[in-house]
Amino acid sequence: MNFSNLFRKKTVQDILNQVSKNDSDGHQALGKHLTSKDLTAFGIAAIIGAGIFSTIGKASADGGPAVIFLFIFTAIACSFAAFAYAEFASMVPVSGSAYTYSYVAFGEIIAWIIGWALIMEYAIGNITVAISWSDYFTGLLESGGIHLPQWVQMDYLTASNGFKEATALMNSGKTFANLPENLQFAYTAWTTSPQMGAFHFVADLPALLIIIIITYLVYRGMKESRNASNLMVVVKLCIILLVIAVGIFYVDVDNWHPFAPNGVGGILKGVSAVFFAYIGFDAISTTAEECKNPQRDLPKGMMWAIIICTVLYVIIALVLTGMVKYSDLNVGDPLAFVFDKLNLKWMSGIIAVSAVVAMASVLLVFQMGQPRIWMSMSRDGLLPKRYARVHPKYKTPSYATIVTGFVVAVPALFLNLTMVTDLCSIGTLFAFVLVCAGVLVLQNKPNIPRGKFKTPYINSKYILPVALLVGVLVSFTYFKKETYAFIRNEKQVRTPSEIINNLNESEIKALNSYLVPQEKNTLDDMEMLLSKLVDNETYESVITKAPLDENKIFESGFALFKHKIPMWIFLISLIGLVIWSWKQNLSLIPLLGLISCLYMMAQLTIWNWIYFFAWLLIGLIIYFNFGYKNSKLAKSS
Repeated sequence: MNFSNLFRKKTVQDILNQVSKNDSDGHQALGKHLTSKDLTAFGIAAIIGAGIFSTIGKASADGGPAVIFLFIFTAIACSFAAFAYAEFASMVPVSGSAYTYSYVAFGEIIAWIIGWALIMEYAIGNITVAISWSDYFTGLLESGGIHLPQWVQMDYLTASNGFKEATALMNSGKTFANLPENLQFAYTAWTTSPQMGAFHFVADLPALLIIIIITYLVYRGMKESRNASNLMVVVKLCIILLVIAVGIFYVDVDNWHPFAPNGVGGILKGVSAVFFAYIGFDAISTTAEECKNPQRDLPKGMMWAIIICTVLYVIIALVLTGMVKYSDLNVGDPLAFVFDKLNLKWMSGIIAVSAVVAMASVLLVFQMGQPRIWMSMSRDGLLPKRYARVHPKYKTPSYATIVTGFVVAVPALFLNLTMVTDLCSIGTLFAFVLVCAGVLVLQNKPNIPRGKFKTPYINSKYILPVALLVGVLVSFTYFKKETYAFIRNEKQVRTPSEIINNLNESEIKALNSYLVPQEKNTLDDMEMLLSKLVDNETYESVITKAPLDENKIFESGFALFKHKIPMWIFLISLIGLVIWSWKQNLSLIPLLGLISCLYMMAQLTIWNWIYFFAWLLIGLIIYFNFGYKNSKLAKSS
C-alpha cells in the first residue's frame, strides 16, 4: 500500500466534469427544483425540531435564563461554520456536502472519514428525532384517551437503565410515587413487557412508524419533499409565534433571578443539547445538485435559516424561564409542560400537535441528506455502485434512501435519546471542524476555481495570539481556583445520584443512619436529603464525613482525569492553531468556526469520544477492504 495514495485528491474541475458525465455512467441527473426560499425553509425545518420542543428544557434547567447566551454562542459558532460551508458549496455545487469538500481539501482518506462520520449526523440524528417524535405523538394520543402500553413507546436501553436506577433509588428509601416520572415509566415498561426467557421485548414502535412514512416521502421525489417541508414549516412557525404571543403575558420577571444560577459551568452543561438544536443547516448543502442556482442560493438559505431560528430560540427560552422557575423545566416536553402547569390545557394540545409536525419536518430533511452523501461516495467508487442509483421516474437516490430507512429504523427501536444525541453532536462537530479547516487549507492555494461567495477575509495573525493571552490571564485571575483544580486534577465530590447508585445495601443503611439524625426527622429518602444539602451549600462538608469509602464519595486520579482528556485535546490544538495562524496569516472567520466547534466537542464526555473513534475504526476497516481498492481515483491513476 502506497501511503501517499491515501491522500489522493479530486480537483474542483474533475468533480464538475464528473457530474456532467453522470448520464453516460448510468447515473441520471437529479431534478432541479429548489430556490433560496425553499433552502431557507429546509434549514428552518431541520433546525426547529427536537431542540425547541424537547432539549431546550434540560438546557434551561442547567443554565437558567442565561441559557440564551449558549444559544447565541452556538449560533455564532454555527454561523462561522456556515460561512465555510457556503464558500465550498459555491465552489463545488454538487451533492456530498462536507464529504466532497474534504476530498478537494485533504484527500481521499479524510473524505471517507468525514463521509462515515456524517452518518452520525444524519442517520443517528434521525434516530434522536424519531424518538422525540414518538414521545410527543404518544403524549398526544394519551390526551385523546388512547393509552398505549409503556413497552411499545420506549426504547430498550431507556427501560433497562431506568429500571435499574429506579430499583436502586427505591432500595435507598424513595417510594415509587416519588420517583421522577421518566423512571416510573421506565420501571413500568420493563416490568410489564413481554418476556422470552430473560429478554424483555421493549421497542419504540411509533418511532418505527414515522421513519417508514418519511422514507417513503423522500423516495417519491424532491418536489414532494419540498412541498411537504414548506407546509410543515409554515405550521410550526405559526404555532411558535402563538406560544410567544400567549406566553409573554404570563412571564414573571422574578423567575429570571438569578439569571445564571449555576454560573458558566451550568450554562455550558447544555452545550450538547443546544448544539443539537442547530444541526441540520448543513444538510442544505447536500441538495446542491437540485438547486436552480446553488452558488447564489445555498449561502443565502443557510444564513437566513440560522438567523431566524436563533431569534426564535432566544425569545422562547426567555418566555419559558419567565413563565416557570428554570429548575422545573427538566422535562421532555417543556413547552407543553409550562402551559399545562398554568392550566392552559388548550395550548398544551396545540403544542403537542405542532411538535409532531415539527419533528416530522426534521426527519424529512435529515432523511434527504444521508442518501445523497452515500450517492456521492458511490460515484467515487468508495461504496458499491448501487448506492449511486437514481430512480428513473422520481429522480432520487432510490437504493440509498431505502438503506437509510433501515439504518435509522432498527436502532430507533432500541437506543436511548441521550446516547444518540451526543453521538450525533460529535459527528456533526467533527464535520464542521474539517470543513472550516478545508477553507483554511485552500485559502492561499492558486489555481482553485472560486465560486460567487467567499468568506470575508480578516487576518488572524495577531488577533488569535492576543485573544489566547487574554483568556489565560482571565483564567488565572477570575477563575483561579477552578483553573488550578483542572491542572492539578484535584479530587471532586460526586453528585447525590452518583453516590446513591454506587452503594450496596449495607452502605445504604450506614448512610441512612448518618443522615437522618442530622436532619432530626425520620425522612429516609437519601437522594432527597443529599439534594437538599446541595441546595443549602453544605453538601460537601456533610458528605465528606459520611461513613463511606473515599472512592464512593470522591472521583479522583485517572477516573477523574479521563473526563478532562477532550479539554486537553482542545487546549493543545488551540496552541497549534495559534502557531499555524501566525505562520500562514489564516482567515479569522473559518478559524473561529474551527475553534468554536472543537471547543464544543471538548464539552462532550470522554465516552462520546471513545464511541466516536470506535465508529471511525469500523469505517476505516470498510474503507481498506472496499473503498481503497475500488476508488475511481485509484483506477484512473
